[in-house]
Amino acid sequence: MPLVGGPVSGILLGILIATLVRPGARFTPGIGTASKFVLQLSVVLLGAQLSLAQIVRVGVGSLPVMVGSLAACLTAAYLIGRRLGIGANLRTLVGVGTGICGASAIAAVTPVIGAAGAEVAYAISTIFLFNIAAVLTFPALGHLLGLSQHAFGLFAGTAVNDMSSVVAAATTYGSAATDYAVVVKLTRTLLIIPICFGLAALAARRDSAREGAREGVSEGTTGGTRVGLRRLVPWFLVGFLLLAATNTAGLIPAGSHHALSKLSIFLITTALTAIGLSTDLAGLRRAGPRPLLLGGCLWVVVSVTSLALQAVFRLA
Repeated sequence: MPLVGGPVSGILLGILIATLVRPGARFTPGIGTASKFVLQLSVVLLGAQLSLAQIVRVGVGSLPVMVGSLAACLTAAYLIGRRLGIGANLRTLVGVGTGICGASAIAAVTPVIGAAGAEVAYAISTIFLFNIAAVLTFPALGHLLGLSQHAFGLFAGTAVNDMSSVVAAATTYGSAATDYAVVVKLTRTLLIIPICFGLAALAARRDSAREGAREGVSEGTTGGTRVGLRRLVPWFLVGFLLLAATNTAGLIPAGSHHALSKLSIFLITTALTAIGLSTDLAGLRRAGPRPLLLGGCLWVVVSVTSLALQAVFRLA
């Protein structure tokens, strides 16, 4: 199902199976390993698809659009999410999923912030719905606005989340748009790195402050806010960077890129299926429609920001 993709299919099937036949205790160790270690390993393998030199190849003009739309998305996720009363983890997942690269970004951020299975499931479901909406509406919008192949490729690469949906939307517009959209999308994936490091720092400081409070550390003491390097930098992010650097140096054979990409998608699908199997459906029901409303608002914010920044830089 190219339009839907393996990760979304996996988590939906996992939720369906968990609804019909709740997995027994004998499956708990395997589900736990898949939803944590396998998820982290899949993030490492994402690095094999990326080259730090891709930033140069997509051109200086595309970077302000990517960074600007991401900044607008994360800011809106914080402000609108708080206004809607959505928890910090869920609004973070929806924000990075919309602003960076859908399920891959959610997979990378989940172990960093310690998000629950229900939060992951809701975030991915929200991203999926608006991916489908983008595939159906963006080509018509591009023709209505008179976007060139290059401009639409940049628009699709920055405003559509999942790679399969980027390809689906851009292919409808033209081959040149598809080629550029794919490169922009891969480059946009690199933004996972600074976002995860930032979230890891915030999470580590938050946990350290809580530990300090439990131990009765006085308010004026700084010892409770120290963050160890191992807690600040998760092992899978180090692996991600090392593999990306290895690929940049040309040490990963070009012929293996396709197989590594498929393996990464398989591992993400396995992990998200495990998360689906362990999803708390009562938690999803308690969340209500507010996360979906947040996802819709962020989708509009990213789309409008991408088009607006393109217009501004063309005028400049």
